[in-house]
Amino acid sequence: MFVVQSLVFGLSVLPAFYFWTWTLTWSVPAFIRPAIVATTLVPAYLLFAIVLVALSALSTRVCGWRTAANGAWKLRDLEWPLLDWVRYMVSTHIVRVFVGTFFRASALWTLYMRWNGARIGRGVHINSLSISDHNMLEFGDGVVIGESVHLSGHTVEAGMVKTGPVRLGRFVTVGLGSMVGINVEAGEKCQIGALSVVLKGSTLEGSAIYAGIPARKIEPRSRATDDADDTDAAVGFF
Repeated sequence: MFVVQSLVFGLSVLPAFYFWTWTLTWSVPAFIRPAIVATTLVPAYLLFAIVLVALSALSTRVCGWRTAANGAWKLRDLEWPLLDWVRYMVSTHIVRVFVGTFFRASALWTLYMRWNGARIGRGVHINSLSISDHNMLEFGDGVVIGESVHLSGHTVEAGMVKTGPVRLGRFVTVGLGSMVGINVEAGEKCQIGALSVVLKGSTLEGSAIYAGIPARKIEPRSRATDDADDTDAAVGFF
């Protein structure tokens, strides 16, 4: 893991380094050179970020580092599938720190997850850094995941690492700060409210609204009920 990540990180820095070296060869007055270096910081970082995303995803695919489906391993045993999961998580975390901090909710962040094993449809926006086990995730078209959402394909219980898929149908929305467990399926146009907890193994109906801890379906209020509540409120006021 150390060798692979050193190579990935080093090769990602290399294009930015050559870019900077090239700018230093320009024949410009000495007082302009600091301005050139300063203005090339962002382009150099962007180049580094794109290469890191591509090489990291490629390295995990070549090395076979993935989260095994329906796994259950004791942490103390250090079985090989568990070690592959650890390597996969470390690789993802490196990209999360150096790229995700500035590129979350962007097309590059979604593209990285797709390259890293996630099955993601079109028009998906992911504004969270706490998304892991990408190969266990399946998002339909138009899925929106809010800020600070914790969603992954693993859980740790009583010294055991357990894995399972998470499937979000088309146009599902996950509100900010929510947590989604493993083996969860959400139907098309389902909405999960902010700061909600969807327990593992849950199946959420399409076109429904879920909220709370744990998340429960919120039944829509009828017009008659709303009118009655308004009348009661008016009588109480007078």
